[in-house]
Amino acid sequence: MLILPDFELPFKLYIDAACSDGSGAALHQGQIVDGEPREGVTCYLSRKLKDSEARYGATQKECLCLVLALEKLHYFLEGAVFEIYKNCTALKSSLNMNTTNRHKLRWQVAIQ
Repeated sequence: MLILPDFELPFKLYIDAACSDGSGAALHQGQIVDGEPREGVTCYLSRKLKDSEARYGATQKECLCLVLALEKLHYFLEGAVFEIYKNCTALKSSLNMNTTNRHKLRWQVAIQ
């Protein structure tokens, strides 16, 4: 069920880039519907990976997916409280480490 966003409530951003040729995201929000708390989807997002991106490792794909989602959904997320849910546990440490990898550097800047 798609719901209209309520910018007074926090969002949940689910990302996944597990498949070999695509990435996706879903923006969820918990709201009271018919007197009951429910989590509904505000927006879905998907994108086919380019040939060069399809050769990335799992962590790089997840990072790319996060950056793409933040760029596309900025009108929902700028100034809003939100949590990111991902299935790649290495993503958080990968974004926090010092690196000379130009992709990771660019993504670290984009996420901040």
